[in-house]
Amino acid sequence: MKCIYCGSEDNKVLDSRNGDENIRRRRECLNCGRRFTTYEYVEKIPFSVVKRDGSRQSYDAGKLKTSITLACAKRPVSEEQIDAIVSDIEKNIQNKMMQEIKSSSLGEVVLSMLKNLDIVATIRYASVFKNFQTADDFKNFINSL
Repeated sequence: MKCIYCGSEDNKVLDSRNGDENIRRRRECLNCGRRFTTYEYVEKIPFSVVKRDGSRQSYDAGKLKTSITLACAKRPVSEEQIDAIVSDIEKNIQNKMMQEIKSSSLGEVVLSMLKNLDIVATIRYASVFKNFQTADDFKNFINSL
């Protein structure tokens, strides 16, 4: 790491702190004695979503969040809880080092997480995800819960 003041590569780490998505390091240059802060970020591996028709799309957290937000509309579910679901799903996929995930698998994960959060939101999400056509589809799904 080069000193931002003199360009020397000789420095020492005084303090390290882990954040949610980064590591903050306080450093001291051994050449000029000045202190500076650096941030390290974990690089996320991009992955694709394989749709039902076999096509592939880049994963878009915004689309996932929008679909969950719609299912949770007018329900006692906070924005932070929705963000936590999206974040947990992303971390899960990143930890498994997957480069592709089927949309059906992604939908099932969302359903299982919503089931622990709000049953009505789960039913709403399932009605779109599973493409319910009749009232019997709703009944069967509710009975399976």
